[in-house]
Amino acid sequence: MDIYGSLANIVGEQYVSNQPEENFLYSRDAGAQIPRRVDYVVLPKTVEEVQQVLMLANETKTPVTPMGGGMSLSALVVPTKGGIVLDMKRMDQIIEVNEANRYALIEAGVSQGALKAYLERHHPRLQHSTPEAPPTVTVVGNALIQGHGHISPRYGINSDMINAMEVVLPTGEVCKIGSASMSPHWFTRGPVPDLAGLFIGWFGTTGVVTKLSIKLYPKPKYREVLAFVTDDVDVIPEAIFEVSQVDLVEDFFLISQGKPDWMNRIFFVIIVAGHSEEELEFKKDAYKNVFSEFQGGKTVAFVEDLHPALRDRFLAVPPLAALAADFKKGGGFEYTGSIIPIDKVPEAWIKGIEIARKYDMVFSYVHQVLGGHSIMFSYNYSFNRADEADAERTRQALEESNKLTLDIDGMIWKGEVSAQRMTMEKMDPNTAGLIKKIKSVLDPNGIMNPGNWEIV
Repeated sequence: MDIYGSLANIVGEQYVSNQPEENFLYSRDAGAQIPRRVDYVVLPKTVEEVQQVLMLANETKTPVTPMGGGMSLSALVVPTKGGIVLDMKRMDQIIEVNEANRYALIEAGVSQGALKAYLERHHPRLQHSTPEAPPTVTVVGNALIQGHGHISPRYGINSDMINAMEVVLPTGEVCKIGSASMSPHWFTRGPVPDLAGLFIGWFGTTGVVTKLSIKLYPKPKYREVLAFVTDDVDVIPEAIFEVSQVDLVEDFFLISQGKPDWMNRIFFVIIVAGHSEEELEFKKDAYKNVFSEFQGGKTVAFVEDLHPALRDRFLAVPPLAALAADFKKGGGFEYTGSIIPIDKVPEAWIKGIEIARKYDMVFSYVHQVLGGHSIMFSYNYSFNRADEADAERTRQALEESNKLTLDIDGMIWKGEVSAQRMTMEKMDPNTAGLIKKIKSVLDPNGIMNPGNWEIV
């Protein structure tokens, strides 16, 4: 069968390519993973076109890799076995913003920047949870990989914010999930069986989400940043507990960096927000009191003279906390995200620095506290893209960081294929077997992003 011709008939010849120069761009992402083969790139505009592409792929047993913004850094949208990259960028409509029920109904290609700008223009009292990522990252993609946003410490990770969705199953059927399955209102995920979990965290191996309803939240008029500093790694869990107990924080993260020297400390960065100046001042005073009373004020100090550039960087939406320096002068940046228990932070902190030094890296940390229940602990690595030996050292550092995450009973977030394998080796075998069963039922021909969550 002429797969290229059939794809051109579905989406139009200008929206399909098998040319090497275009496939080259889709064969890699911005991270350190080795490039892989791409055979076709397809940009659908409608759910019907997605349907037809998947039915064609099933007929020809051609792999399909759905792609949002392509910024995961772990090659999740780079095919492991060739085939079709299904680039969703043309499906970019903001269909509805419902103020009364606080949700936005969007297509899969809507970017973070587009939704943020739309809300600021038309619904300035509402906001969505914006991840610390380029504005081209898609809202749907971030939610499906269980990403985090600038209000996650208060409201949860972005996959918790999904109300309802429309999905094209691997065999071509269109399925609506949540309230969308019963009414024109996309306002809730339950109390029907929670089928959304069949597509969250699966990296496109169970279907293609074409529409999604995401929760919106009140947007306070005032925001401010407070920073506290310590040199004692062991106080981190207790400090996080005390900050979380007050329960007034909008965003809460820890940062540290090997260079410059003044950054080689532990900074607690707290963002507070309020609808009035009085509310804001109350919250600021509450957190200053927390740390003045914490261990008698001996181990953690308030940063009185936070540099204006840092203040602006932290208050940006999203906060630009992860602007790591280009230590290797080669433009490369990679990280492994790990979700770990808060009481494991001191161990992760110390051993992470040891890994960075072992592979000739300058350590760079940005960790977001998730509601006081866990922390997204990020091991960041700068590398020289023009130096393959440096890129290989980065991959080795990533692998060792992933092993450390599992050794301290954490979980790897949006891991590359090798990290997924490590995860499944540690996973309860019956759980791994259930994943295999679900994939085989939904995707009988194994066409959806094969190689990811693959259990042999």
